[in-house]
Amino acid sequence: MPEIDICILGAGPGGATAALHLANAGHRCLLLDRATFPRDKVCGDALSGKVINELRRIGETLPEKLAAEPSQLPSWGIDFYAPNGRRLAVPFKPNYNPALDRSAGHISKRIDFDNFLIEEVRRRPEIDFRENVDVARHEQLPDGRWRLLGQSGEELATAKLLLVANGAQSSFARQIGGHELEPAHHCAGLRAYYRGVTGLHPDNFIELHFIKDFLPGYLWVFPLPNGEANVGVGMLTEAVSKKKVKLRERLEEILHTHPALKDRFATAERLGPVRGFGLPLGSKRRPLSGPGYLLLGDAGSLIDPFSGEGISHAMVSGRHAADWAGRALAEQNFTPDFLKGYDGAVYNRLWQELRLSRGMQRLLNYPWLFNFIANRAANNPTLAETISNMFLDLDLRERLRQPSFYVKLLMGK
Repeated sequence: MPEIDICILGAGPGGATAALHLANAGHRCLLLDRATFPRDKVCGDALSGKVINELRRIGETLPEKLAAEPSQLPSWGIDFYAPNGRRLAVPFKPNYNPALDRSAGHISKRIDFDNFLIEEVRRRPEIDFRENVDVARHEQLPDGRWRLLGQSGEELATAKLLLVANGAQSSFARQIGGHELEPAHHCAGLRAYYRGVTGLHPDNFIELHFIKDFLPGYLWVFPLPNGEANVGVGMLTEAVSKKKVKLRERLEEILHTHPALKDRFATAERLGPVRGFGLPLGSKRRPLSGPGYLLLGDAGSLIDPFSGEGISHAMVSGRHAADWAGRALAEQNFTPDFLKGYDGAVYNRLWQELRLSRGMQRLLNYPWLFNFIANRAANNPTLAETISNMFLDLDLRERLRQPSFYVKLLMGK
């Protein structure tokens, strides 16, 4: 049974990022995951510019290394479809040239992207990575250390500090971190892979469709390598329950009857089953730490409430978790008061964007207002650029503090 300083539960993007930053800082850690990699994860599979910047913070050459992978596609922007059918094309870079420029985003199946990070983990001797380890129980000892137990009650490890990155279904986050499932701050989603979807953007724009009779939900179509596409729907759990929506039936119906989609899916072939997942949204500020533990990524309920993006936020939290784990080790201080510094660091980076996304999420309850915004953005470069920046690694906080931003917004410049 290892007795270690830092144990990370979950080797997805949040846990792997934390482990790699710890290794870069010279700290050893134990990284546990119940799966064996490569493994699939139900997700939209889009990698925003924030993901690329977080990769660069781990290692300068990682973005270029990812771009060379045949399992990914470079993506140059987003096509928003408003409830009135208006298409708003938002490139990640103005006046981009795919032949010359480096793309700001990518699309890659999670089975491939997560394994891309794990291959980096495997190269680091500072990281003791153990797969196929299912942690069933967590017990805090009188001295503050955490004892991890397996399914049969066997002791797996003890650690001074736990970095909990084991996903949206984390029992630790619910039972110890207090992150209960709140339907108003939780999204239900479905995802399926298709081959042969027509009409995809030549520069691999991802598509977000806000369909009038499906609001406050939305549908996405993300192109993938080999002529495939990730297709899915998401809706607030509160709305699913209130409206008694059967998401699987609605997904099938929309793809085969909606005027903008039915011809594009007429000859498309679904690859495998439709799979469901839950998304704990970052539309509410929750505690991310406690005695001897930090919550990362989906376990910390950090998913963007408008776009559903969770990968970059998991990586941001992983970077800050590694930083605060190092500080805690240096001070030998694992108390809740000290570790609250981690909460502050994560929310200082993400909260303004989460609040903005929460506001945009609320627009989905008012189709006429959403249509107005889409129509306005089509002729308002400042608004269109703001929407684009939500998917990049640009700091919206500074922009939103500037009075000139609101003047341009109101004047349509």
